[in-house]
Amino acid sequence: MPSVSPSMPSAAVDLSVVVPAYNEEERLAPTLDAIAAHLREHENRFGAWEVLVVDDGSTDATRDVVTAASARDRRIRLVTSPRNRGKGHALRLGVLASAGRRVLLTDADLAAPIEQLELLDKALAEGNAAAVGSRTVAGATIERHQSAAREFLGRAGNWLIRRVAVPGVRDTQCGFKLFDGDRAREAFAASRLTGWGIDVEILQHFRRAGWPVAEVPVRWAHQPGSKVRPLDYLRVLAELTALKLRAVRPADVLAAAAFLLMAVALYSGRWADPAHRYLPDSLQDQNQWEWFFAVTADHVAHLRNPFFTTLQGFPDGVNLMANTVMLGLTVPFAPVTLALGPAVSLALVTTLGLAATATAWYALIVRRVVRHRGAAFTGAALAAFAPPMVSHANAHPNFVVLFMIPPIVERTLRLCAGTRVVRDGVVLGLMAAYQIFLGEEPLLLAALGMVLFAAAYAVVRPEVAKAAVRPLLKGTAIAAAVCLPLLALPLYWQFFGPQSYTRVLHAPNMGNSPRALLSFAERSLVAGDRTTADALSPNPTEQNAFYGWPLALVAFAFVVRLWERPLVKALAFTAAAAGLLSLGPRFGIPLTHMTVPGPWALFAHLPLFESVIEGRVAMVCAPALGMLLAVAVERLVHTPRVGRQFLGLTAVAAALIPILPAPLRSVERAPVPSFIADGTWRAYVGKDETLVPVPLPDSGNAEALHWQTAAGLGFRLPGGYFNGPYGPERVGIYGASPRFTSSMLRDVSFTGVAPVIGKNWRAQARADFAYWKAGVLVLPPQPYQDRLRETVDLLVGRPGKWVGGVWVWDLHEAGRPAPARTTLPAPHR
Repeated sequence: MPSVSPSMPSAAVDLSVVVPAYNEEERLAPTLDAIAAHLREHENRFGAWEVLVVDDGSTDATRDVVTAASARDRRIRLVTSPRNRGKGHALRLGVLASAGRRVLLTDADLAAPIEQLELLDKALAEGNAAAVGSRTVAGATIERHQSAAREFLGRAGNWLIRRVAVPGVRDTQCGFKLFDGDRAREAFAASRLTGWGIDVEILQHFRRAGWPVAEVPVRWAHQPGSKVRPLDYLRVLAELTALKLRAVRPADVLAAAAFLLMAVALYSGRWADPAHRYLPDSLQDQNQWEWFFAVTADHVAHLRNPFFTTLQGFPDGVNLMANTVMLGLTVPFAPVTLALGPAVSLALVTTLGLAATATAWYALIVRRVVRHRGAAFTGAALAAFAPPMVSHANAHPNFVVLFMIPPIVERTLRLCAGTRVVRDGVVLGLMAAYQIFLGEEPLLLAALGMVLFAAAYAVVRPEVAKAAVRPLLKGTAIAAAVCLPLLALPLYWQFFGPQSYTRVLHAPNMGNSPRALLSFAERSLVAGDRTTADALSPNPTEQNAFYGWPLALVAFAFVVRLWERPLVKALAFTAAAAGLLSLGPRFGIPLTHMTVPGPWALFAHLPLFESVIEGRVAMVCAPALGMLLAVAVERLVHTPRVGRQFLGLTAVAAALIPILPAPLRSVERAPVPSFIADGTWRAYVGKDETLVPVPLPDSGNAEALHWQTAAGLGFRLPGGYFNGPYGPERVGIYGASPRFTSSMLRDVSFTGVAPVIGKNWRAQARADFAYWKAGVLVLPPQPYQDRLRETVDLLVGRPGKWVGGVWVWDLHEAGRPAPARTTLPAPHR
């Protein structure tokens, strides 16, 4: 236990001086004499005073020095600690033992002369709660420098501390600080650090409490024997990191763990055997995404251009930057992909990314919307696991791995406050640049959602909006200045590089039906209705609404009940406007044959928006509804009326239970033919040749991409599943530009009807094979395989051979030595 001696008189104290000391017998006596002499001389200004020297378990004669000084002036007191525990512990003991209206902290070496107290005292008189002596702000004087190495390391460490912990204070570690006494005692009583980091912890406490802190230039001189070492700045960062980790609430950890369990449960079918399970509702997208991971890992391993490849779409190739390759994750996961395969990487990214997204929404809601952790969890769960998110979880990682969107929203809100515009603008620019490499369309939709929210909030709180305009515009300009240079080359490649395109060709109207907003998605655990969902959506991966009528009804009721809150009004407008925009440029009135124009017509032909599937705008409703629900749940939890609380929470449960997601469907994956799996293909495909599947891969059948990844990307493919240009206007389509032979083979595979093959068809086929640099044609078992085989026999001029589970046509020139291979018997049909 610490002890304090001798006892102080009961008279009020105007100024307490706290001096931490550890083995300071040589430097302490002159320091105490200087402090006491100055305070005696200026008692008319500083009033009644006391000096508390905190001996932090010294092993020398430090206590004797203080005892002697106390004998000369009983206003000098000794506070002792039984053992050495660090400067932070010593300062806490001293401040809590103090009684002064103001509390001055100064080091035992008196590197900042006691005469500088007048400058700090003036800052407090001007209304500040604390005045920090600074060696770095304009007007400061350093009379005796440290060594160059110490000074460099000290400045670098202090810079890190400012960036990480206390932005706005340039010199956190100068030991000369004056505080309002009551606030200092409150802050030190709440402090937890025992080392050098307590300076930062106390300043953070003042910042969070909104108590103004002034940084005052002082005269400073390095003193020999200083206890501060350059590496102590790194110890400060370590202490602050540990403190931040300890400050995490158990409820926050539990929420993150719950989100991870929810994500694992959603993908449980795939996790049973990632390499051999397939999500059938992904259509062909799982093959495509695994190929994205594989080709990116291959580019990283061989230091190739990450924005382009000819492994698909040969010979034109694929502009990877113009496709959603998610380089922000496929590149960092390259080692995992190379070691465990693209299927495992994709499963990890979707599962961990979905959990991280829910956790990010949770953090934003706790910081900006509600404090109640249960309410925040409910809102974040809806934001990340709403029916449209679950639908996209089948096939579109870029629409479910959105962990950067909530931090972008948070940083934008910080800009509106205008406190650290430059810093927040730089961070926002970096965040936006990284999100571009995760997904551009989600960022565009998030920006649209923020604009809707801002417009509504500006109407209900015009004074707040007016104050936010200037810092927001300035911060956004800074963000753009940071972001655009980082993205100049990737975006140039995307929009002007090889195989770039102008816009993506979609159906004329991909908007939602009004019924879709109130119906239930296929994968809703309780109320799932596949027939209805299929009728109201293009496919299982684009069920972009389906929030269910109970949630819409409960949300409407809560909005009416909480209408007085500006946040509720803005969130309600955001959700309603996004739902209306998602109906498309024209939408039908349910139960009638009437169609009316929709507001999306205003956006449909704008750059960037023209490539957006408008039905996806309804995904903006998920976080808006989640935040509305969080506000309502917190209000219900805190209501004193038990009956109202019970009814309200029951209504919330009744709205959410019908849309709880069921695990995504998974099936056993079709095996890779042994012709590919055992490497037999190598005998047929030369260095500059391609393997041509029959029919060529496209968005309807991309199993050949799985063959390619299983073969370690050892061969190239014509055709494929990607976005590429078509025609003189370079409109984006799914797959390679069709050729006569590829279109004919596709038609036969769909209909089982082949054209009459004559000289013209054979000549065209030879030209197309030459264009593709085809080495071998490969026909796997499939519907209408007999008609396909007969057609290819006629095109090539000779029958194919059954090799390794597929029909094979070797296209090498006559007379070339045949590769050694084993021909297996044809399958029984």
